[in-house]
Amino acid sequence: MTKRQFRLGMMALALTGIAACQPVVPDSGAGVGFGDYSEYQRQREAQLAGRASAVPAAPMVTSQPLDGTGTANAADPASDAEALAAEASAAIARAGSNSGQQPLDASPSNPAPVAVNQMGISQENDFDAVGEQRSIASDRALIEENRANYTQVQPEALPARSNTGPNIVAYALQTSHAVGQQQYRRTNFGGASRYERNCAGYPSPDLAQTDFLKAGGPERDRKGLDPDGDGYACSWDPRPFRKAAGG
Repeated sequence: MTKRQFRLGMMALALTGIAACQPVVPDSGAGVGFGDYSEYQRQREAQLAGRASAVPAAPMVTSQPLDGTGTANAADPASDAEALAAEASAAIARAGSNSGQQPLDASPSNPAPVAVNQMGISQENDFDAVGEQRSIASDRALIEENRANYTQVQPEALPARSNTGPNIVAYALQTSHAVGQQQYRRTNFGGASRYERNCAGYPSPDLAQTDFLKAGGPERDRKGLDPDGDGYACSWDPRPFRKAAGG
């Protein structure tokens, strides 16, 4: 065998393999699967009238092969769309009565879920529930019982204020000069260091002013709480009291 004959034999073998791999083209002339169009029209009208379950679905020849034979059976797409639309409508109707407590299963074989009351809402707004538990007579008896147990507390006279020391509110209203305006003489013994050290021992300027008045202020300042002599100890300010009294 010559090289030319060998090459021709190999080309013939390759062409044979390629031809064997070509898929079989289905016959598109088969239409929708019926030999008679009137038979197809009759079954189609039966499906639209709601009798699709009584009429067997006819096979439909597709144009694309699925298993290598060139044909495949499939249901009517229009019928499937109508069936899905009917199931969706039924599911929407059932969802209207769903309580939301459990997921909704839209299967046509499942019964509609039972609506339940929302938890946490008082039954005082439910006339039927209140009517089962109470009546006009029971409400009247309850009102009478509450009236019998009602007690009115009479006001009593306020106790007299005891003398607890100087009143900084009264002192603020008695004065009229501004903060820092000197009114009394001071020796300033110890200076600013004594003032800061002694004032730091009070929780608030109000308590420092009370102690200052109790110890002889504002004329005398034994602890050095008022080095500028304005009569106000440790940054105490009478203006908030004056403003409150003036409305």
